[in-house]
Amino acid sequence: MRLARFISYLFLMLFLNIKAFAFTDPNHVDDFDFSASETISTTVKFSPDGKTMFVIGVSSDTLRQYSLGTAFDLSSSPTLVHEKFIRTIQNAAQDIEFNSDGTIIYIIGTDGDDIDQWTLSSPYDIGSISTTASSKNINIGGNPRGLKFSNDGKKLFIVHQVSTAKGRVDEFTLTTPYDLDTRTKTNELTLSYTGIGGRRQGINFSSDGYKLFITNSATDSSDPEASRNLIREYSLDSPFNISNPTNNGDFQPSYAAKFRLTGLTFNNDGSKMFHTDFTNHKAYEYTLFCAFGVKTCTDPTSDNDDVGSVEAQSSATKKLIQHTSYPVLNRMEWLRRNKDSVNLTNQNLKLQFSNEILASLSNLLMPSSLTNDNTSSNQSISTNWSYWSEGTISIGKVGDSLSSSAKSINTSAITIGADKKVDKDRIHGFALRFGNDDVKVGKLGSALDMNSLSLTIYETRPTSDNMFMDILLGASAIKTDLINNSGTVSTNGKRNGQQVFSSIKFRETFTKEKINFTPNIKLDLGLTTLSDYKEKGAEGLNLRFGRQNIGTIVSSLGSTIDNTININNGILKPKIQLQYNADLSPSSSQVFEYASNGTSYVIENINNSTHNINGSFGFDLITDNGLSITSNYERSQNKGAGHTDAFYFAGKLSSRKDETYTLSLDGIQSFNTKLDYKRSLNGFDITFSSNYNLTSLIPDYGANIEVSTNF
Repeated sequence: MRLARFISYLFLMLFLNIKAFAFTDPNHVDDFDFSASETISTTVKFSPDGKTMFVIGVSSDTLRQYSLGTAFDLSSSPTLVHEKFIRTIQNAAQDIEFNSDGTIIYIIGTDGDDIDQWTLSSPYDIGSISTTASSKNINIGGNPRGLKFSNDGKKLFIVHQVSTAKGRVDEFTLTTPYDLDTRTKTNELTLSYTGIGGRRQGINFSSDGYKLFITNSATDSSDPEASRNLIREYSLDSPFNISNPTNNGDFQPSYAAKFRLTGLTFNNDGSKMFHTDFTNHKAYEYTLFCAFGVKTCTDPTSDNDDVGSVEAQSSATKKLIQHTSYPVLNRMEWLRRNKDSVNLTNQNLKLQFSNEILASLSNLLMPSSLTNDNTSSNQSISTNWSYWSEGTISIGKVGDSLSSSAKSINTSAITIGADKKVDKDRIHGFALRFGNDDVKVGKLGSALDMNSLSLTIYETRPTSDNMFMDILLGASAIKTDLINNSGTVSTNGKRNGQQVFSSIKFRETFTKEKINFTPNIKLDLGLTTLSDYKEKGAEGLNLRFGRQNIGTIVSSLGSTIDNTININNGILKPKIQLQYNADLSPSSSQVFEYASNGTSYVIENINNSTHNINGSFGFDLITDNGLSITSNYERSQNKGAGHTDAFYFAGKLSSRKDETYTLSLDGIQSFNTKLDYKRSLNGFDITFSSNYNLTSLIPDYGANIEVSTNF
């Protein structure tokens, strides 16, 4: 009855209403008049912090730098800081760009159809610019009007005016980021505006590179403004790739005065847009309905990184059930393989983790009985409790799809447990696991860092002479830090979760001589609830996520073969396992919205690969002189959707009753090894520890001596 209620609860889903909001055009909120110094402005740009503004034009041929009291706010009385007269170098300057750290400025112009660049003494400060010569001059040709780099500086885009009816964008790949000498032309986009003349003047992208913006300017002040002055928005299939753009439509500013639209830029999060014009000698400031929403809002469900992040959260919580269950099931299998052993505290492991919480937890919760063979023996006799621990290292990758970015997954965990025999064949116990999942999504830097604490109770019992049932029940608390990077700006959020799960496994052992063949069938059930949360960090890009329920139903069918080999002074038990898993979980959905305007979206049918094959091999080594080692390598291959590699290890050496050696390995980040030697002498415990980093280019050794006693 309880199981039926649990399964019924598992399928309970929340249904949320999706709100609809109408898109609104950019809203003009302010402008800055610099007609006293520049009457034909061609572009406006900002430093990343929005506190420094740059303006250039073709009437004065002077580059000007202003400071702003409030970032990206033209109403905050911009103050002139520097002005550099560059007519002898660039007589018809059109656009400005910087490298990633602001130490190089690029100015493109039509007088020589070229790009000049200067190295700056201080980032985003033109005070050191030479007005007699530039650091480098690159001929581009083709009447260039605007330029833009990709976020990583490995691509350069230049918009050209070909004729009054046609323009062109050239895409270059740079072998060395921001080095114009290493450019190779890789793409070309023709800009043909039917029935519209003028100049294709400015170019820009959204921060994630999925949107391209081109400005079209009237040829003179008498041209009809509505038909010739516009900003055209394109959607791109992949970031900073203009090979297959989709025209989303045109935005046409509606000022009372005639104007000729020129350069275009945005603030970091795309909540504001700025442009200049030839006629009115101003920079114009707009607020946008959504991030980079000149004509449309970016649909997060079409952003592969956004979808990948949602999928990663769902899959990480489902994997948590398996990762929590595996060490417990491994323990119960180990107990069956070594049921004749007197001391069942053999999986004795002390771990060194790069994750600080894992490291402190392993030191805090490791019972003294696990590091002192004599104490362990006494406890086993007096209480019948046996202690065990297991460390887990897992590295995996899920490839990209048409709608989702690739994901790389690193998992590290420590499980500490205790169990005792209730009767001859029945054993029950409990285990505590702390795990860390680090998942990287896409190539822009999106990621999630999930910490989990799980408590499991378990029991193994016979159902017949050679058939056994392993069953466990558990609960987990989840805390996740998320980063959603859109290129030049990122958002972050914190999300909590709760999880209940159960696993039941039946296995029957057939023995011939010393070889055991154990077929098994297993069912995993679980329900995870993730809290709602709101991103922070970028006003125009912040998303608000609703509560999400994730159900888990995974059935498994497999078998294990192990053998007992007698060696000198001990036994070796190699084992191999093959398992097929079918994920029968109901698909979940994630509802979310832009925090700035409430426009809602939903990602449906979130689920893992429905089928995967799991294979593993390892061994148990138990010697008469106190050496005990358990290791296991495991590979889980999803059907067409990635894989996971996991490594489990435990080891102990007790050469005398008062001496213990412990070896550990942390292979997540730096492959640190650690060796502990402990000896009890006249009531004092003396511990000597040493560690070595296997992958460090510089030898990294550490040593520690500790003396302790109990009063």
